[in-house]
Amino acid sequence: MIKKILISSCLFFSIATFAQEGSASPYSFYGIGQVRFRGAHEYRSMAGVAVEQDSIHINLQNPASYANLKYTSVALGGTYGTTALKSDSKSANATRTTIDYLAVGLPMGKFGLGFGLIPYSSVGYKVQSTSTEVGATNSRFDGKGGMNKAFVGLGYKVAPKFNIGADVSYNFGKIETNSFQYVNDVATGTRELNTADLSGVNFSVGMMYETKLYKKINAYTSLTYTIESNLRSNNSRNIATALYNSDFNIAVVDVLADINSATDLILPSKIALGGGIGESRKWLLGGTIEYGKTSGQANEYNNNANVGYGKYGSVALGGYYIPKYNSFTSYAKRIVYRGGLRYEKTGLVINSESINDMGLTLGVGLPLNGTFSNVNIGFEMGKRGTTKANLIQENYANVSFGFSLNEKWFERRKFY
Repeated sequence: MIKKILISSCLFFSIATFAQEGSASPYSFYGIGQVRFRGAHEYRSMAGVAVEQDSIHINLQNPASYANLKYTSVALGGTYGTTALKSDSKSANATRTTIDYLAVGLPMGKFGLGFGLIPYSSVGYKVQSTSTEVGATNSRFDGKGGMNKAFVGLGYKVAPKFNIGADVSYNFGKIETNSFQYVNDVATGTRELNTADLSGVNFSVGMMYETKLYKKINAYTSLTYTIESNLRSNNSRNIATALYNSDFNIAVVDVLADINSATDLILPSKIALGGGIGESRKWLLGGTIEYGKTSGQANEYNNNANVGYGKYGSVALGGYYIPKYNSFTSYAKRIVYRGGLRYEKTGLVINSESINDMGLTLGVGLPLNGTFSNVNIGFEMGKRGTTKANLIQENYANVSFGFSLNEKWFERRKFY
């Protein structure tokens, strides 16, 4: 059953990741876009806390976790989100639907293999500044695209409670930004189209350790380090005069400039340290701290004097509770209840104001009867940015759906 789902999902996911607009934020214009959460929805519902060595959920945040898988696991998920954007004088609403990840985990004795495809960053915005006055200059801006990661990782169980792992990711994608300026009562305007084709490779390593504190109470630790790497950006800039109509359909009249160039961007190093305590298959309370030397780097088309990139940092607290995982009489007692809080300093600085992100997460894990598989539903509410210094504040709400499907593969058949 899982094999059929996996094949169809791979085909659908490979198409959809190129077509989707995974962001509705004007801040996604900067750098390589809005960086997405790398992880399954069961961990996202705990604000990203992923410190326990789980045997039926793929932990995409730490490759060491693959060594703990007991079943062949397929994980996939998507999100529907709404965002209310506001400035000092205006407001607007936006919605989006995204596919968030597709991953497969294979147990191999003391080893575990994980591979998949996940969006790393997304660009998606539409902004305009218009006036009805005669002779006024109007502007329209929009962007789309982003970068994806195809990854493969290997985990190894050094000792019964100690795992190490590493993964390699191939980064690829395309970002397209478009701006159009025109003067009222003038039939033509100026259009500037920028495209950036991104590609590169990066590596990360991780470890996980578990020890018993008291009777059934365990302590968990997790450490991951992503190595700094280069990202190649092949850029093109096309500037042209264009006609437009009342529906704002644009037709190019004359190309003024067509410029190609290449830039080496930096994917910064990042370290994440997590810890927690809990009782296996009962409850967990944990936290994660992440730190990055820098939040990113501007490309040629989005390099602005009023924009800077500082250090990245985040802190998260989260956990889960299962009333009775093996209850035969009550389905509600087998449901996993999750929650978390997080605060993220994105590192993006505009007009001397830091663009920070904070959120509350909730979720449930619904077991599928007769299997080790489950459906995970998550809810997220948060705020990004500020209305200070002529900037925009985003209040967002997301609903996420994920599947963790688990089966025994490669099992030797017995005949009697």
